[in-house]
Amino acid sequence: MFLIGTEEGRIHKCLLTYSSQFLETYDAHHMAVYRIQWNPYHPKIFISCSADWSIKIWDHMLKEPLFTFDLRSTVGDVEWAPYSSTVFAAVTTDGKAHVYDLNVNKYAALCSQAIVQKKKTKLTHISFNKVYPILLVGDDHGAVVSLKLSPNLRQVPKDKKGGELARTVEQEIMKLDKVLEVVRDSPKTETSR
Repeated sequence: MFLIGTEEGRIHKCLLTYSSQFLETYDAHHMAVYRIQWNPYHPKIFISCSADWSIKIWDHMLKEPLFTFDLRSTVGDVEWAPYSSTVFAAVTTDGKAHVYDLNVNKYAALCSQAIVQKKKTKLTHISFNKVYPILLVGDDHGAVVSLKLSPNLRQVPKDKKGGELARTVEQEIMKLDKVLEVVRDSPKTETSR
C-alpha cells in the first residue's frame, strides 16, 4: 500500500495490484501536498504536510485527520523520528524548524527554532539522523544545516540504574495508540494552533 499527494490537496491510497483505481481518497489539504510519510512504528498512521500551512496526522482507516497543526507558514517537509512513534519534525518556509512529541504535548511544538532569515531563504527539507540525535535541514539554495537535538527533545526511557531501555516496536505502537485513543474517543478532531 502506498500514498500519493496531489497539487489539489488530495491524498490517494493505492495498491500496486489495483493500479487502475484508488482504494481511498482523502480531501486532506486545501493546497498542494508536499510530503506524506507512514509512521515507522505504527502501520495504520501517516503524516502529511502542505502549502496550506498545516500538518495532519491520519489513521488510514478514517476519512478525517486525527490531528491538525497550523504552523502559520507553508510547511515544506515533515518527518517522523526514527527513535519514537510520537515524535516528528517539520520545516516551514518562514525559516523555522519545529519538533513535536505527541506524548509530551498534543497541541504545540516542543521547540520551534529559526534556522535562516525569513525573506532570503526558504526551508524545504528535514531529516532525522537514524543513529545520532541530529536533524538535517535543507533550504531552497541547496544549503544544509545540521542541528543537534537537545536532551529534552530526544528522551529515551531509562532503567532504575540510569541505563537506556531498549524500546520494542510493540511498546512504541502502544505509546502512540494511547495518545490517539483520546482523539478517537472525542466527538471531534483536536486542532492545534
